[in-house]
Amino acid sequence: MQKKNTYPIYFALGALIIYTVLFVLPSIIGIGYSFTDWSSYSDELHFVGLKNFKTVLSADENYMKIIGNTLKFTLITTILKNLIGLILAVVMTKSIKFLNAHRGIMFMPNVLSTLIVGMIFKSILDPVHGLLNNMFRSVGLDMLAKKWLVSSELAFGSVMAVDIWRGVGYIMTILIAGILSISSDYYEASAIDGANGWQKFRYVTLPLLLPTIATTTVLNVIYGLKVFDMVYALTNGGPGKATTEVLYTAVFKRFGTGQYAVGTALSSVMFVIMLIIGGYMIHIMTKDEVVE
Repeated sequence: MQKKNTYPIYFALGALIIYTVLFVLPSIIGIGYSFTDWSSYSDELHFVGLKNFKTVLSADENYMKIIGNTLKFTLITTILKNLIGLILAVVMTKSIKFLNAHRGIMFMPNVLSTLIVGMIFKSILDPVHGLLNNMFRSVGLDMLAKKWLVSSELAFGSVMAVDIWRGVGYIMTILIAGILSISSDYYEASAIDGANGWQKFRYVTLPLLLPTIATTTVLNVIYGLKVFDMVYALTNGGPGKATTEVLYTAVFKRFGTGQYAVGTALSSVMFVIMLIIGGYMIHIMTKDEVVE
């Protein structure tokens, strides 16, 4: 029997200290600044209590809409990336031939800089000179030519669609690895029991893939709550007033105008939301895991 190695806790002490100094301590200091009037307009710092949080949560401001946009972006992109990524992963693993080539092609958009992808699609989705609308017009489908990034009804959906296009290959690659790690013995046993393709997926692939799906879900949620580059490159929060604004574009603008304390309060609110959502997602996604 192989002996299980256990290591003293001080082996992790160095990493814990580095993590505390570089991540935990700055986060605590940042939360502390959210209770002050920190700004570029004055060198003095005063404690103002919950004033900045009242501003963030005020119905008179757009901050609640901004937080709502961030949560909406996170929810929709997480669901669709996982769903499309899972479908692609299952389809591609049905035939292993050229799997690596296909996986590389699908993964390629994720290698590109988010800002570069945003700039490319901003050009493609231009209402007048964009490739997409010109293609529709060239085949007589003028009705499909829309103001993708300058219409308040379409802009947010367009941003999410571009982000899903960029990220789905990454999720697919992770899920392919998870599927290929499942022992063929399970499929052979289910075939002997007379299971069809759907039943194999429902009762073998999906339960054994739940730990991987939990991982991709948490990664997508964290990314969605912190999204900045894609929105900034495509719309910069427009059109109009906070139509596609998300948390970190708002924080960027608050810091750009010297409203440091309000920007920090916004970050603190989302930090709490991130902890709540992240903990809940991990609990939900791992409670029914099947361990091989």
